[in-house]
Amino acid sequence: MRFLSMIRLKENTGQVPSEQLMADMGKLIEEMTRTGKLISTAGLRPTSEGVRVRLRNGKLSTSDGPFTETKEVVGGYAVLEASSKAEAIELTKRFLKIHGEDWDIECEVRQLDGPEFGRS
Repeated sequence: MRFLSMIRLKENTGQVPSEQLMADMGKLIEEMTRTGKLISTAGLRPTSEGVRVRLRNGKLSTSDGPFTETKEVVGGYAVLEASSKAEAIELTKRFLKIHGEDWDIECEVRQLDGPEFGRS
């Protein structure tokens, strides 16, 4: 089963990952990729560089970022291969734990759905 783990963070804190965190993250990503648990991962650029495209009442509109009404944003993601939701949660906990005590982030874990994942 595949799961999407979305990393939510407060965008305007100015907090940046330390060199140690980046090294630890690199090791975790390498291990999880080698074992087939991590399919894909990436960080997202700031909302100031984003655009929202909306369909409302049959009309399309676009809004340029930043999106000030948003307190927390999706700052990155990981696509995980796991045998169960519990395993996907444990993999996500490993990612969060390496951040230590200085970070205030959370991940939302949701199973991917559709025919390519054995569900319709």
